[in-house]
This record gives sequence, structure tokens and C-alpha cells, in this order.
Amino acid sequence: MHENREISSAPSPLGEGRSAKASCRTADMHVLEKSDCAVVPVNQPNKAAEAVAEAGEERAQMKENIGQPRMLPTQSGNRMSQGLDGVRKAARERKQERFTSLLHHVTTSLLRDSFYALKRQASPGVDGVRWQEYESGLEDRLVDLHRRVHRGTFRAQPSRRVYIPKADGRQRPLGIAALEDKIVQQAVVLILNQIYEVDFKGFSYGFRPGRSPHQALDALVVGLERRKVNWVLDADIRGFFDNMSHEWTTKFIEHRVADRRILRLIQKWLKAGVSEDGQWSETKQGTPQGAVVSPLLANVYLHYVFDLWADAWRRKVATGDVITVRYADDLVMGFQHRAEAVRFLEEFKERLAKFGLELHPEKTRLIEFGRFAAHKRKQWGKGKPETFTFLGFTHYCGRRHKTDTGTIEKAVTNQSATITCPSRWLYNQNPDGRRF
Repeated sequence: MHENREISSAPSPLGEGRSAKASCRTADMHVLEKSDCAVVPVNQPNKAAEAVAEAGEERAQMKENIGQPRMLPTQSGNRMSQGLDGVRKAARERKQERFTSLLHHVTTSLLRDSFYALKRQASPGVDGVRWQEYESGLEDRLVDLHRRVHRGTFRAQPSRRVYIPKADGRQRPLGIAALEDKIVQQAVVLILNQIYEVDFKGFSYGFRPGRSPHQALDALVVGLERRKVNWVLDADIRGFFDNMSHEWTTKFIEHRVADRRILRLIQKWLKAGVSEDGQWSETKQGTPQGAVVSPLLANVYLHYVFDLWADAWRRKVATGDVITVRYADDLVMGFQHRAEAVRFLEEFKERLAKFGLELHPEKTRLIEFGRFAAHKRKQWGKGKPETFTFLGFTHYCGRRHKTDTGTIEKAVTNQSATITCPSRWLYNQNPDGRRF
């Protein structure tokens, strides 16, 4: 049996985990569940004395629902247009549908919602315009921005290159977009989310509405504890955001989007280049980490490169249990059989090479890990099982002293991690990585 734990409840507030990727977006604020639709009683009341009153309440409820169009929440907490709800419905019902008309959903109202969804204290891009400055005369600015977007005269500006320190001491390059680019990107992401949230696999958690690092960690622990996992593949794609092929990115988007105006906007952002110390440089591949549109493009890229392929592999090739959890470009897989883990790793390397990507040879490891790993290794005199880190937490094999059975435990691995642990696991932060 091959199973992944899929959780779509609203996330808890989280800080940074393994990297800034775990907290640099606010896209996972709302999610529409099956139980969110209005429920109207249809059974007739049993007592005649109560029939009139109850029937009256029912009619009033139905009238109220009709008067309020069913709309999805935007990331800013406002309500989304009924038209976007129709896009999601069409995407769900017609999996092969290519959407030819999407730009008309970019309205002045949506641009306003997108503006207020941005971080107000964020650093400015190359335009030097801050959020508070743009808010002055906002309506006129949005009307002008809307006009330029629909006329095709909107110009993407290069991202301003800055660097932030990584845990290993190196520098991570970020690209800060100009404010108007952020606004339009936010609007386009909101539209495309209606399509791709229907398509994305359940084991994908990064930068998705209603999903969080909290849930990715929970899914991983549940998979390790409940499935027959004896080997773990901790995979790291080297420089993923910097090496995404522009050509393949466009092809992947075109699987579902046929609106040339939306595609041109995406291509403008990909080719806008970067500005560092006042010097512009061309970007022939990759998408800037820090841009609003980049996480969605990354998820689409890995949806076709990894998710669909890995899901088919575990269903058609694997004979033992296989679990998968992916958060953006960080992924962990569990296997029952070592031979299948080795085979998957080799085929995964070949798969990535076709799309201009590769695994980091030093950060990608296949280790013996699972509920029974400690007991097996002790029998063979191999010592304790190795550990691996995912989203700021080091996972290690432990033992329940009362029952002498195996368990999977975690500990925070750096001081910057403030992520809330999943239910059933309560840990206090400690710089030494020890569990309290």
C-alpha cells in the first residue's frame, strides 16, 4: 500500500524552518473545504405546530444564500470574484482544459486586494517605491496599472539582488521585485492558483493556500510511523530556483494556460533580469527567490518534473510501501525496500538531467531509517541510525522504553526555527538540538 497523509486544514502561524522558504509567503491563509458550502435542511418538520416556523426559517436561509454569491477568499481576507470560482470549477471538472481567457480576471478590484496582501514593511525594488508611498493616490495608480496590463504596455522591471546568510555560512541570493511587479504577480498567482490547486498532488506542501511546513512535518512523521519505511531518501536539488529552464517553465504552464497575455507577463518576469549595485544582468534561466510569482512557478515546474512522475513510479514500479513529502524544492521519500530506493534514486537523477537539474551530491543521502532501524542496526552491530534534517528539524530514530518499540522523534536544529510542532509532538526550542 502506498499512502501519503494529506492535510488541508488552516495552518498555524509559523516562523522560519530549514530556510526562509518556510515563512516568506502568506499564500497559505485560506482554503475552501468541502464542508464550507452552505447546508440547507430539506427534511420537512415532523410536528405540524412547528411546520410554519421552521419552513419560514428555511426559506429565509435560502434567500440569504442566493443574495450572497459564493466566492472564495483572497489572500488579503477579502472575497474573490465569482468568475474565479468558475475557473476553479472548470479546472476541477475538465482536467485537460487549457484556459484561453484569464487576463480579464485581473480587475482593478483584484489589483487592490493584491496590493493590500503585500508586506507593508518590505524592502523596495529597483523602483525605490515603498508600500506607504504607493498607497498615496492608490486608486489612480491602480487604474493606470490596470490599463497598462490590459493594453500590453506593462513593463516588468529587473529584480534588485540582495543576499541573506544561509545556515552553512554561505549567502543566499534573493531578488526583490518592483512594487507594481509584486502587485500584478500577486493577482496572476491568485488566478492561476484556481487551476493548479486542483492539479497539485497531496504530498506537495510548499507555498500553497491552506498548507504549511507544520503540515508537511506532520505528514512525514505519520508516514514514517505508520508505513513500512526502512530507508529514507533525503534529496536536495542543487540551486533549483537558479536553474529552472525558462523554456520548460513556459511549456509546463502552457499545459493549462493558453491565454497568450498571461504567458507574456510570465515571460517578462522571467527575462527581466537582475540589478546588483546598479548593474543590470540578463537572466537566461532561473526565477528570483523572493519574487511573488516564483513559488508558484517552482511548484508547477516540480509538479511535472517530479510529482506526477514519482506518483506514477510508486504506483506502477514499487512493490513495497513508498511515502513522499515535498515542500518546494525540499523533498523526503521513504521506502520499504532498499533495492527500490536505489533504483528510484538513479532514475530520479536521470529524470532531473532532462530538465536541466541535478541533485546535490553532498546533501542527497539514502540512509537506513524507520521504526525498526535502531533495533536492526543494533543486532548487526552497526551503531545508531543516521539522522536527517527537514524544514529545520532533525529526525532521528528513538525507542519507547516501556514497550521497547521504535519511534520517530524530532528536534529543532537551529535557533532561528520557531515552527510549531505537529500534534502529538511537543518540543521546546534549544540551540543544542536536544528535545525537552
